[in-house]
Amino acid sequence: MRGTVDGFTYGLVTPVVAYLMACLGGALGLRCTTRSMLVAQSWRPGWLALGAAAIGSGIWTMHFVAMMGFTVKEAPIHYDKALTFASLGVAIVMVGVGIFIVGYRGARGAALFTGGTITGLGVASMHYLGMAGMRLNGKLEYNTLTVAVSVVIAMVAATAALWAAGQVRGFAWSVGASLVMGLAVSGMHYTGMAALSVHLHDTGVPTEGESPAELLWPMLVGPLAFLVLAGVVVLFDPMMVMGKPAVTPVENKPGVPAHPAVHHQAHHVPPRPVRLSARRRSRTPQNR
Repeated sequence: MRGTVDGFTYGLVTPVVAYLMACLGGALGLRCTTRSMLVAQSWRPGWLALGAAAIGSGIWTMHFVAMMGFTVKEAPIHYDKALTFASLGVAIVMVGVGIFIVGYRGARGAALFTGGTITGLGVASMHYLGMAGMRLNGKLEYNTLTVAVSVVIAMVAATAALWAAGQVRGFAWSVGASLVMGLAVSGMHYTGMAALSVHLHDTGVPTEGESPAELLWPMLVGPLAFLVLAGVVVLFDPMMVMGKPAVTPVENKPGVPAHPAVHHQAHHVPPRPVRLSARRRSRTPQNR
């Protein structure tokens, strides 16, 4: 028997909140990616790792907020916790590989294509692994063509978002990149859900059970708390909003004077009359 699927049980509430979660995670992660391009090599891995965790958490949170609005009329839905949290790990790792490539190789050419492709595949992998963790009295089936379209949407939009983040042109570009990243995640999710059909086992009578919201809210607390903490880190970094360093970093090497020091000496050379008078005073004892 074919199940009656409803992806918008609460109307537009879950899609809008899910999109905002994706944008929040994308904004934090892409700002961290931008920041990594403006710091010394020793700080870069930390910023990229924070960015990967923020984007991965945003993707995961978006997916399960949207799934709160997904119901099958004839059967209750449960979730396998191991697979559910494994999907979070997959998202963070695959997105991390993508943004590390862009962070170290630059947002251009083959590096951008590779990083965007891996990030998009991370979005898709998280979605379908999370769906695999869904338990109900039936079988999930997907339309192959629609699934392929959802993966392409994720890869193209993720590549565009990483490109925008790599331009390092200020806050407006980062906002635009986060909106694109949110579009990538949400567009991929709902396209993938459009590919889904549920075939129920013959049980005869509709069953009752816990709602997806009651099951998922406890699992969302951790990633949401992490996004808040990541937001605090980004907010209190003085160089994040402008998107560029206030002073161009100078690499100090032994034996090579820095340019500011040269200018400092040039502007503070003692006047010549003072030096001459000092010489005369030093010669006075010799003449005596």
